[in-house]
Amino acid sequence: MMGAMQSLESLDLSQNKLSGEIPSSLTNLTSLSYLDLSYNSLSGRIPSGPQLDTLSAENQSLMYIGNSGLCGPPVHKNCSGNDPSIHGDLESSKQEFEPLTFYFGLVLGFVVGLWMVFCALLFKKTWRIAYFWLFDEVYNRVYVFEVVKWASFTKNTDIE
Repeated sequence: MMGAMQSLESLDLSQNKLSGEIPSSLTNLTSLSYLDLSYNSLSGRIPSGPQLDTLSAENQSLMYIGNSGLCGPPVHKNCSGNDPSIHGDLESSKQEFEPLTFYFGLVLGFVVGLWMVFCALLFKKTWRIAYFWLFDEVYNRVYVFEVVKWASFTKNTDIE
């Protein structure tokens, strides 16, 4: 999607808590004259291409600062496939699903929601009246439905 913005001249994504790799489609932005990706959590190889290579030298030294997981030129960190620091950064940036935290949040949300309804019924007389009126209406409709079904069932099976 970034590669489709051909007339983009300036892009500042600094300090946005971005993570992952820099998309290679940035190399297709032919009008880009300023790029700042500093102070994020970016990792992986910096893409090389004609447009990114033509950015000013002083900008290149600063536009990737604060991204310890990046490697390759213009930063001075090699991108070998066996570099354990790169793999460690990638693994630590992935958030793992923790069921205990999920279930704790689920129970906490249920309890808080239940207490909110309970307190609303306790302190708001109009809500309490409306709730019990609705409950009575639902009960009456279910009761009538069951009586009609039972009458229909006994009529068809001749049970007395």
